[in-house]
Amino acid sequence: MTTTPGRGGRHRFRARRGALGLATLVAAAALGLSACGSSNAHPPAAPSSQAATCPLTGTPPPGGRVPVRPAAAVKVENAPVARPQAGLDRADVVYEEPVEGGLTRFIAIYQCQDASRIEPVRSGRLVDPPILSQYGHPLFAFAGGINPVLGKVAASPLVGLDFTKYGAVYHRDPARKAPHNLVTSTAAIYGAGQKAAPNDPPPRPVFTFGPLPGGATPTGSVHLPFSHAVDVAWHWDQGRGRWLRSYQGATPGPAKLMDGTQIQAANVVVQQVVLHPSPYVEDPTGIHENVFPLTGSGPATVYRNGAAIRGTWSRPSLGDVTTFRNAAGKPIPLAPGPTWVELVPAKVLAGH
Repeated sequence: MTTTPGRGGRHRFRARRGALGLATLVAAAALGLSACGSSNAHPPAAPSSQAATCPLTGTPPPGGRVPVRPAAAVKVENAPVARPQAGLDRADVVYEEPVEGGLTRFIAIYQCQDASRIEPVRSGRLVDPPILSQYGHPLFAFAGGINPVLGKVAASPLVGLDFTKYGAVYHRDPARKAPHNLVTSTAAIYGAGQKAAPNDPPPRPVFTFGPLPGGATPTGSVHLPFSHAVDVAWHWDQGRGRWLRSYQGATPGPAKLMDGTQIQAANVVVQQVVLHPSPYVEDPTGIHENVFPLTGSGPATVYRNGAAIRGTWSRPSLGDVTTFRNAAGKPIPLAPGPTWVELVPAKVLAGH
């Protein structure tokens, strides 16, 4: 079911961002920056002395300079019929969230890199604004949603680029069946974003990056059995220095993208959450959307460099970033590179 949100939330959002826009312009003038008017190339970038690494990956930026633009988040489907996807390999961060029916969906977040094809884009969920609010004012590309979801996006810091209102940002893939064939790109998203929310700065760093800490436990694989339909495994490939994603259960085999490459990550962060049904029906079958708290704390494990560091996650409020700390209370550094955050129901991991 798809509806269009009222404009009241968007007007309040723009008013709330007025002061931020002024502060951004003042800072830009002090640094001698200029805004970008093109959707086909990176906007002018901050000097390397101000931003030597990409804020979301800790890696050197393409061309040596970080693009002066916000994060761009895209809701991507992960039902077996929606595979293989496109564009996930270009994301700085990917969240995997459990949705109704034992399935999962992704939020792919881009900032330093571009993706010419991101597919298939699907509808939003109630947990998306709480996940993304730690990224400042990200652009959020999604294909509609139930009324409570649309209202939550409109009232959040997100700049919503809903397919039902921003149709020019998307197109249909004629080689795939609807609704699993909606396509976008970072160029299209940032082009719309320059009109909807000009002059937004890059997000603050969300993760800590650094060398592998002492006390890590050598680990070659990660098993995340969300359900029989989405039974995820990550295996460490020492030669590539990456975790490689596969599926077990109903659809076994490597998790490949449309170009045939296997999904990979420098870090796999498993954040345990407590899942329960929301009051809101998601579709005509009567199934309810899932929700889970994203503030507070809980168990977490960071997998990097073929090792595991167990600890906890903590987030006092939705305005804060989620921090990951080891048993001694020290921040767990991630390896520079792309990160997958697995939001896994605690009951799924019981006994694993």
